[in-house]
Amino acid sequence: MQTPYGHLTYCTNIHPGESWDAHFKQLQLHIPLVKAALSPDQPFGIGLRLSNKASLELSKEAALQEFKAWLQEEGCYVFTMNGFPYGGFHNVKVKDQVHVPDWTTGDRVTYTIRLFRLLAALLPEGMEGGVSTCPLSYKLWNRCAEEKASVTESATLNLLLVVEQLARIRRSGGPLLHIDIEPEPDGMLENSREYIDWYFQQLMPAGIPFLSDKLGVTEEAAALMLKDHVQLCYDVCHFALAYEQPEAVLNSMRQHGLKIGKLQISAALKALLPAAGSQERANVIDAFRTFNEPTYLHQVIARTGNGYTHYPDLPEALADAQNPQVQEWRSHFHVPLFIDHYGLLSATREDIQQVLALQQTQLFTTHLEVETYTWDVLPPDLKLPMDQSIARELAWVQQQLEL
Repeated sequence: MQTPYGHLTYCTNIHPGESWDAHFKQLQLHIPLVKAALSPDQPFGIGLRLSNKASLELSKEAALQEFKAWLQEEGCYVFTMNGFPYGGFHNVKVKDQVHVPDWTTGDRVTYTIRLFRLLAALLPEGMEGGVSTCPLSYKLWNRCAEEKASVTESATLNLLLVVEQLARIRRSGGPLLHIDIEPEPDGMLENSREYIDWYFQQLMPAGIPFLSDKLGVTEEAAALMLKDHVQLCYDVCHFALAYEQPEAVLNSMRQHGLKIGKLQISAALKALLPAAGSQERANVIDAFRTFNEPTYLHQVIARTGNGYTHYPDLPEALADAQNPQVQEWRSHFHVPLFIDHYGLLSATREDIQQVLALQQTQLFTTHLEVETYTWDVLPPDLKLPMDQSIARELAWVQQQLEL
């Protein structure tokens, strides 16, 4: 929905369905109910998630026209897509496979270009659109610095193939489209520093001559194209896991002249850890243990007395639970926004409140997307009916924005 602070929606990766037919049925079931609760008299924006299979099926003209007719009939529009998960995302073991295929592959390029062509066909006139994507690759697949450098170089060159297409779409009179890179723990790009370093040390040096040659533009024009078409997806959960303060992230992005294409509004689990060996600490660890499920990665970043310790998933953190150096855990688990405490655990909701307050004063993006996708794997006492959960999430964001 349109607000004074941007288009607000939720990501449909919450709904199962890897084929277009199955996912469309989910949209038809849930979207009208959510719209009726939150935006009954105004158009309602959709943050669309399409698997590779669904994107191929929706690319058929009959399916696309049927979807466009449904959007018009329901008073809805699509302005952003989630192009991070390529394959199955429900009822399968996802874990690190969420990065497959990564940006070193042609499959990721083809899939992402297809999403952008669909978005260009669906986007209302005069509106910009974005597709969020994985942070190039997964660090733990690479054993040494040389491998990581090679993967980053290959991924960057492939990403530029998409940027070229986005620039051509715009030059031909189409909309402004941007690919929104989403850093996350153990991604090749994990935080704002790694994103900015990559942008100026790899993307710009490779991208400026590439676009100058392909499009016949000056180096200055090529640099501006890169900044328009490659933007940051600021997932609040991921940046909170890295213990990054929202204001510092936004200031750094602004100082470097870089744009934020999408704000993904999400919360992580966190807790201070009492003294090692104590019953109080054991109780906190047991509370985390209830969230140890086998579907998604739940990376943990621990704050220690002299820095941070990274665990690739919750089981590794649990195995090191009595490490006396560890003072706090933050775990990658997109918990509901409207709940602040989960027994002995709390959430990084304060980071969301800070980001939204900053959005009110400086409007750093026009795309706001709630991304709580772990409803199916939450402990039973935290589950609510899907439509109520989604509406409550969005209503909570509206309340923070004083709408």
